Amino acid sequence: MDQDESATTPAVRRNIPHEELMQLPIVRYRGAIHFIQTEDDLRRAVQEIRTEHVVGFDTETRPTFRKGQFHAPSLVQIATGHAVHLFPLARLDCSHALAEIFGNAQIIKAGVALGRDLSELQKVFPFKPANVVDLGDIAKHRGMAQTGLRNLTGLFLGGRITKGPQTSNWAQPALSPKQQLYAATDAWACRELYLRFESLGWLTAPQHP
Repeated sequence: MDQDESATTPAVRRNIPHEELMQLPIVRYRGAIHFIQTEDDLRRAVQEIRTEHVVGFDTETRPTFRKGQFHAPSLVQIATGHAVHLFPLARLDCSHALAEIFGNAQIIKAGVALGRDLSELQKVFPFKPANVVDLGDIAKHRGMAQTGLRNLTGLFLGGRITKGPQTSNWAQPALSPKQQLYAATDAWACRELYLRFESLGWLTAPQHP
């Protein structure tokens, strides 16, 4: 970061100790969650997402317990200003709809550590990402020592995201309410962080994963 840039960047904490993070109140998404199960669900979700300027984006993958084991992403979460849409990839063919969203340059897709998410999704279906913003990269560029979603949520949103369902089976046909809430919270937090970074003036130049 050069001297002129640092002079215009509002002062923020660069890190948060783990002990302090664990003392923060738990934050959860409080809005509507739409679990996409039918073609009509998919159509309505895409229609809403098309109207958004920025969405939060994340994925969940079935955990691996053996070396060399690989699982494709099981779930894609997209948060708008009105709801979080959960796309279960094994239950319904969402590839065409998601490829359209990820390739739409008019919609900002904001997330953290998106390089792997995008590359793993491209193994499932082809698409060319457009206007994807990696918040971790922005945080690093602005001098933050911690750039993961949970630490950034603690620093900028004042809360703690629980890890409870993180290693659960995301490939099962139906997700529990706890799983859906966990997945929705991650995507919602990404959108909220983007808006926070925007208010700080941190999005003055295009960012790429």
